[in-house]
This record gives sequence, structure tokens and C-alpha cells, in this order.
Amino acid sequence: METVYLETTFISYLASEPSRDLIVAGHQQITREWWAKRRAFFACSVSQEVLDEAGKGDAAQVSQRMTIVRGLPKLPINSLVTNLASEIVRAGALPPKAASDAVHIAVAAVAGVDYLLTWNCRHMANGEILRRIEKIVVARGFKMPYVCTPEELMGEDLNE
Repeated sequence: METVYLETTFISYLASEPSRDLIVAGHQQITREWWAKRRAFFACSVSQEVLDEAGKGDAAQVSQRMTIVRGLPKLPINSLVTNLASEIVRAGALPPKAASDAVHIAVAAVAGVDYLLTWNCRHMANGEILRRIEKIVVARGFKMPYVCTPEELMGEDLNE
């Protein structure tokens, strides 16, 4: 079974009330469809970074996010992860303000996860940035996870 690291934006879109913004609402719907139809095909996990981020904000939303992540395996944040995340930022692949994004990528890479599922298209699901990050990850001896949105991991119907 392939593995998926669920980054915080995925959890947030899954837990949030439907947005009036059409694009966000579409992302929320795709996220819910992925969770309902596709998650059983993958071994899903999170990290303490996800739990920390999901634990901030409106209490009702925090409760919903924590209900979703409860029971999911938690990948470790160890010295390999912190060193790789620091290198991603130090090399300029991500800005210092996106250090937590570097942690998500490092957790998934060190754990050998197949996919990192996110709606963060600014710093993670961004082709230009991912090329820079991948060079660092591979140079450190790790495999870069495939970073994508839920829409990209909906599977295919080979009968169509």
C-alpha cells in the first residue's frame, strides 16, 4: 500500500465549513471526496507539526481537525528531519517564514512517504520550488515524496 503524508492544509479543508469563495469551496469538495473515496487505498499519516498547526485557532475548528487526525500514525520529527528542514531553508529553497513547510517535506522525505498531500501551492505544491527542494532532499540521500493536491491523487478510471 502506498503512503500519504497529510499536510495541515488538507486537514483544514476537510474540517472547515463550506466556503463562500468558489475556489476554496471546490478544494473543500475535492478534499472531502478524496477522504471518502480514496483514503482507504493509502496508508495515511501526519506528524507533530500537523498536530501543532491543527491545534491553533477557533476552538470548534480545532476540535474537528483533531478528531480527523486522531488515530492516524504520527511520523517522527527527529534530528534527520530537523537537519533536512534547516538545510532546505538555509539553501534558500524556502523562505524562513515557511520553515514549517520545510518540516512537512522533511518528515515525508525522511520517512520515505510516497505522497505529500497539500493545498499549499505557494510553498509546497509549486513546481519551481519543488525542483529546488528535490535537489537538496536527493543530495542528502532521501527520496523526494510526490507533492500534490488531493485532485491530483483521485486515481483514474481506466474504463472511461
